[in-house]
Amino acid sequence: MRLEKMLGVFALLTAAAVVPASATIYDLTSDHCTGTCGTAPFGNIELLQSGTTVDVTVHLNSPNYFVKTGAGDSQAFIFNATGVLLADISIDAHVPGLTASTGSFGTGAVGDFGFGIGCSSCGNGAPGFNTDIVFHVANATIADLTAPNASGNVFVADIFSNNLNGLTGNGNTGLVDASVPRSSVPEPVTSGLVGTGLASLFFLRRRFAGKA
Repeated sequence: MRLEKMLGVFALLTAAAVVPASATIYDLTSDHCTGTCGTAPFGNIELLQSGTTVDVTVHLNSPNYFVKTGAGDSQAFIFNATGVLLADISIDAHVPGLTASTGSFGTGAVGDFGFGIGCSSCGNGAPGFNTDIVFHVANATIADLTAPNASGNVFVADIFSNNLNGLTGNGNTGLVDASVPRSSVPEPVTSGLVGTGLASLFFLRRRFAGKA
């Protein structure tokens, strides 16, 4: 009876620990670049709910780089957020350094956005940078960050289709946007917890069986 109770409690704890988180992903597919920026998707935005915080990763596919131009009002990435304050946004360490801002960002092609992440130390124009932008929004849900604006867009990046240093871009710059989520993808980190739980359950059963 003792073994059965322990196994039951262990199973409940393991089940609670492995409820999978899911990442909501938006692809940057709509091209507003002058002369186009090449082949979509240009990159993606991944949002993960972590307690009361939303973790956001903005990634550009090669040969695209984030760039600082007037098209994005000097912001590399722009978005809206409902019920969010600037103080709620924290950005992971990045080279070059990035800062979050509030304002009125965007153009007629993509609509208006209230938040931006940009590089104040970067010069205007190419080449920019291509390392991921990773930031976190406290006291928020994914729904707070994914309501479309009046133009139907959710996220926008200002990019350079890099044709420098052997890259195969076309040299154009401009805005690309995302408006529809691709999917919800279970985070792989939970699969290890499942395996660990099952293995522990197996050895626990063997240990007690050997004492019977």
